[in-house]
Amino acid sequence: MKIKVLGCSGGIGDGRHTTSFLVDDDILVDAGTGVTRLTREALARIDHVFLTHSHLDHILCLPLLLDSVAGGRGHALVLHAPPEVLEILKDHLFNWRIWPDFSRIPSVEAPYLHYAPLEIGVPVCLGDREITALPANHVVPAVGYLLHGGSGSLLFSGDTASHSSLWELADATADLKHLIVECSFPKAQEEVARASKHYCPEMLAADLALMRPAASVWITHLKPGGEAGIMAELEALAPGRVRALEEGMEFDL
Repeated sequence: MKIKVLGCSGGIGDGRHTTSFLVDDDILVDAGTGVTRLTREALARIDHVFLTHSHLDHILCLPLLLDSVAGGRGHALVLHAPPEVLEILKDHLFNWRIWPDFSRIPSVEAPYLHYAPLEIGVPVCLGDREITALPANHVVPAVGYLLHGGSGSLLFSGDTASHSSLWELADATADLKHLIVECSFPKAQEEVARASKHYCPEMLAADLALMRPAASVWITHLKPGGEAGIMAELEALAPGRVRALEEGMEFDL
């Protein structure tokens, strides 16, 4: 399993793209603006999208992806997410008012989009790849994902504030090679972080102390303009423990 970082910023501008990861050439984890880095041919090869939650920075390219390539594909794109997330998309996005309902066109019998509800803790097996939803602590229904390939696992927190199950799973995953965890705001914006249920450095450093140091820890979802400051605060609190995730990085599992 090869995982490529298409986007990992908490915003846009000056080359920044929001969250999306390409797994091999047929799976997306989240569909933020990082998807715009793919060619149309690459978009057409995507068969599965796993969403963490319904916020725009994680779904923005999904409607346009479908619009760009669905008519030339021979089968539906499968959208994996918890039932609550899928309901939000049905009600507020694929509703004909914001975007066409691709789960009903060109026909109900042969649609461009198929909804696949996820259950937390139950792996989805695609060949020799396993993707398992895990709990997250956010302002809307949300999950993270554990991705398991032939040589190890990668854990992605999704958008989240502190919660014990993330760190319990990280410790329990014996073959964990990489943890990608968000940290969106600096200490000066801790109130914003708490209200919007995101990590800031002090909260994240406290939780990192609970985790064995075997896996590499990568920081994602840094808000634009604050990246250097957030990483400096994390380095002071957890020296040598974390690195900033960057677009274009690849992980092999």
